[in-house]
Amino acid sequence: MKRNAKAVWVGSIKEGEGNLTTESNVLNNTQYSFKTRFEDGNGTNPEELIAAAHAGCFTMQLAAYLSEGGYSIASLETKCDINFQNGNVVGSHLSVIGRVDDISTEAFQQHVKKAEENCPISKLLNTEITSNATLVQN
Repeated sequence: MKRNAKAVWVGSIKEGEGNLTTESNVLNNTQYSFKTRFEDGNGTNPEELIAAAHAGCFTMQLAAYLSEGGYSIASLETKCDINFQNGNVVGSHLSVIGRVDDISTEAFQQHVKKAEENCPISKLLNTEITSNATLVQN
């Protein structure tokens, strides 16, 4: 399986702008620029997209591990914070809130750590990856 996205950029780095389109068209000529990356411009930026990819991938991996363990998942909600400093991604932090039936906090934490280490985006990123997890009992 292969997936693709296209970036188009016009102009200089500070005055120019670009757009991103994904194969699925979920992003369709979505604007990005110097301002959206380093200031408060309207649009997206590569780090935000990495955060979305990492949160989505990790959450699916965690759901897979929990399902394989026979647990019933009411919901998993993950926020990913990408730390971008001096032109480098220096960290990715995953914060997950899980509503999972009949699981101990310890077992939930073990599944979270396993997903953090093994989701494909975690494996792709060459940076420090950390997580914290909260289990909410229904």
